[in-house]
Amino acid sequence: MRMYFLHYSNPNLTRGDRASRMEGPVAHDGKLFIGGAWVAPSSDEVIEVISPHTEAVIDTVAAPTPGDVDTAVAAARHAVDEGPWGRTDPAERVATIRRFAEAYGERRRDMAQVITAEMGAPISFSKMSHTTLPWSMISSFAALAEAFPWTETRTGFHGQDIRVRREPVGVVAAIVPWNMPQFLLIGKLVPALLAGNAVVVKPAPETPLDAYLLAEVLESVGLPEGLVSILPAGREVGEHLVNHPGVDKVSFTGSTDAGRKVAAACGANLKRVSLELGGKSAAIVLDDADPAAMAEGLKVAALMNSGQACVAQTRVLVPQARAGEMTDALVAMLEGLAVGDPAERETDVGPLVAQRQQDRVRGYIELGEKEGARLVTGGADLPDTVERGWYIRPTLFADVDNGMRIAQEEIFGPVITVIPYGSDDEAVRLANDSSYGLSGSVWTADVERGLDAATRVRSGTFGVNQPYTMDPAAPFGGMKASGIGRELGPEGLDEYVELKSISVAP
Repeated sequence: MRMYFLHYSNPNLTRGDRASRMEGPVAHDGKLFIGGAWVAPSSDEVIEVISPHTEAVIDTVAAPTPGDVDTAVAAARHAVDEGPWGRTDPAERVATIRRFAEAYGERRRDMAQVITAEMGAPISFSKMSHTTLPWSMISSFAALAEAFPWTETRTGFHGQDIRVRREPVGVVAAIVPWNMPQFLLIGKLVPALLAGNAVVVKPAPETPLDAYLLAEVLESVGLPEGLVSILPAGREVGEHLVNHPGVDKVSFTGSTDAGRKVAAACGANLKRVSLELGGKSAAIVLDDADPAAMAEGLKVAALMNSGQACVAQTRVLVPQARAGEMTDALVAMLEGLAVGDPAERETDVGPLVAQRQQDRVRGYIELGEKEGARLVTGGADLPDTVERGWYIRPTLFADVDNGMRIAQEEIFGPVITVIPYGSDDEAVRLANDSSYGLSGSVWTADVERGLDAATRVRSGTFGVNQPYTMDPAAPFGGMKASGIGRELGPEGLDEYVELKSISVAP
């Protein structure tokens, strides 16, 4: 097994120098992973991978061009049109994916360390949600595929049986952001492969290293040639991939604004599309809830991944009569968090992924004060526990009006807004008073009362006395501006197949 460790490269080196001299966390050798092989890039341009903790360059990778996308799509197109994968028995594909799960499991420790290094997630979160959860998802998808109705026979109304087949959609473009890079990548790649497709993956430029470590795992499995390409890149390459005529389906996770552009491009080209977009989820705290239990639950629901999660429940709706004690419980939780080096096991909140993200969150904190919200704890200054890095103090605003921008817009950082309400009906109304509908929760001593609230809030996922638990058996996705389509569960496989009906003359 190769050894992986961080190396602070000299940004003045050329790509050739870097490729020959670096010993970064993943041994990509300055090449691109196209069609299942490592190939030389078409350009000397590079992407610098910067540690959010130290602000130092930890590696560089080749920057793919639109021409490299063309090569990857051509390889995928050949694999779909001429290769064996889509025509194999689904049981054979399941067996291959099970081998992939085994190989992935052997690299979980490496994967967690790489993700913490490149995007600053606390190592405890990286070991669980960034790596162990995706690993378990691979086997779960394989089990779902074994029970999936790839072919079924229906009795037709005209006296003939109709054979309904679920066939590969073709070439899939899978575009994933930096905040949950492996969870989101696995949630697209594995069901697409199980359905018989070829996949071109475009990870975010902030997080190329975990994607390339995944490429090494895929190499060991022995997939057919051309089946998978991985091209970490920015917006220009992403737009070229989305608009490429050789792509049959786009699966996109990212911001709502970017999702609208992806949907428009796919609509113009009559191309299949699924979108998992932003969120501004509400946690409804009913008047019989235990404040300490609620605060402990929101430590995860609101602040997972240092607040950089589309499902983060950062709008906390509290009963007016108990607003003070609910707010105090949240403040105690926030002020007890360990903020600092993400490589330390004790760390609860690490840095944000990039300086622009730090600037964005600071801007929202300043905006909240201008809007008249009461800053109870936190603020825009660097936390006392660090001297550098893209950190934000865990922050709480009280006395927030739901119409304020800090209550309506996705901040994507460790910032909680506390919004008072008068009745259960008003709490549900406030929860629904959002352009988003991705997640949510309710906290109560009465489960039936909580379930009533859960059925009335318009969101794709919801938890009662817990953050919504991502389960590979259940569909995940959003309503309203939070997206179109679903991932996970049998519904996740449905997103990557086309239906064909066949009748045979008697």
